[in-house]
Amino acid sequence: MLSPRLSAECAQLGQLLARLRIARAVKQADAALRSGISRNTAYRLEKGDPGVALGQVLRYLDAIAPGCTLLELLAERDPALITLRMREKTQRVRDMTAAELEEIDF
Repeated sequence: MLSPRLSAECAQLGQLLARLRIARAVKQADAALRSGISRNTAYRLEKGDPGVALGQVLRYLDAIAPGCTLLELLAERDPALITLRMREKTQRVRDMTAAELEEIDF
């Protein structure tokens, strides 16, 4: 049984791995195959299951981003993660129609 703080850290690690996988456009099944784990284990890993072995976490990370260390992942220094974060921030805004402008004009 883990404390809530440790459970949250496991969940955060899983989310970071999932974001990195998505940012690098790697399918979960492909990452699992490359790392030698089952797709179910990959799913559990990305959900933050604390029962997944550390070796499996490291192999999965290496399958997604060869050469990337766990510390780099936690610091979110990977260029793909930085690009994903920037894409998520950027939003296009359309101009308001004349009717919408009249509606808010007071």
